[in-house]
Amino acid sequence: MASVGFCLSSLILCPTFSSTQTSKRLRPCSRISPTMALATPATFGFSNLLETFTVNVQRAENRPLNVPLIAPFTIATSRLERVENVAIRVELSNGCVGWGEAPILPHVTAEDQDTAMVKAKEACEFLLRNNGMTLSSVLGEIGVLLPGYEFASVRAGVEMAVIDAVATSIGVPLWRLFGGASNTITTDITIPIVSADEAAKLASKYCKEGFKTLKLKVGKNLNADIEVLQAIRAVHPDCSFILDANEGYTSNEAIQVLEKLYEVGVSPVLFEQPVHRDDWEGLGYVTRIAKERYGVSVAADESCRSIVDVKKIAEQSLANVINIKLTKVGVVGALEIIEVARASGLDLMIGGMVETRLAMGFSGHLAAGLGCFKFIDLDTPLLLSEDPVLEGYEVSGSVYKFNNARGHGGFLHWDNLA
Repeated sequence: MASVGFCLSSLILCPTFSSTQTSKRLRPCSRISPTMALATPATFGFSNLLETFTVNVQRAENRPLNVPLIAPFTIATSRLERVENVAIRVELSNGCVGWGEAPILPHVTAEDQDTAMVKAKEACEFLLRNNGMTLSSVLGEIGVLLPGYEFASVRAGVEMAVIDAVATSIGVPLWRLFGGASNTITTDITIPIVSADEAAKLASKYCKEGFKTLKLKVGKNLNADIEVLQAIRAVHPDCSFILDANEGYTSNEAIQVLEKLYEVGVSPVLFEQPVHRDDWEGLGYVTRIAKERYGVSVAADESCRSIVDVKKIAEQSLANVINIKLTKVGVVGALEIIEVARASGLDLMIGGMVETRLAMGFSGHLAAGLGCFKFIDLDTPLLLSEDPVLEGYEVSGSVYKFNNARGHGGFLHWDNLA
């Protein structure tokens, strides 16, 4: 049996609970890792459940999750007019249900929707065949069945559903399960690649709604990008900027953007993935010049697809920030990467693809519970024309507040997805 190879770090004590899903009494877990330790003590801990919770699944299935966008979402590498993701539902033998979502973004995720449906079905069939395993073993076997970046989105969706079902079973919200540091997060909001006029209108709208940080998609046309940034600054002069090139620039172009912005008095708080994911030399060059000359941090997103990538980035000082996306590395992979990044002194960002409140809510719970993310980019549910998720967290402008509902707190009308 494969098992999960990471552990949380300060000794977290979990009180016992009554559940038909486990015959073991929760006890202090000795496999603990230091970098997940938080200032706020947690009542329940994810690490405790890995070897003590027995997973018995009585129903598991997946269905397409298609939702239109308010407007087309264009980045340097793709254009999306509607979400075509995969929803996953896992029901334990005690009746507790967990929800997951495998987000699909063309030319970014390795899977398309058809592939994700097939692989999610395989994972659901595995869960139904293999009852009586510990949570650690279940997550480890899912990692074997859906390995690497090739199936990371589906792996993340299945992991979400299983972990959500477990949290629901023991009666705690996910944010408490992951550490309990906070039950709120504040997100930025993204302006895709649009004209300068349209960008200004969006910036004005988001300013009125209370957003203090705007994430701007750039990387297709350097001069047009500068015009957009100047137009936004004119209508929202007090906002903070994150630039996200999605691999769109050469290293020289990336420095040119920072130079031109500096000349007009604009300095982004973060420059995300300025160059192609495999241009390690260019990424390191931009990181060094951006920090030394302009005081701007650089984040690795597409360049960070595994724990191996994170170690390389840390050892060679190739970026200042790591963008964690569950869709790129899965839930288990994200927790491993968070440990390594924090131990290496790298700052953390959490983001997503184009997701509903299922996947984005899970990421939000994780970010709130751990309390270790400097940048939070969990805004895509706000870009959808409808919300298929019932209940869940409260949204007030840029602030998400998670309540004490068990697990994720949100769910789908499953029959509506048939």
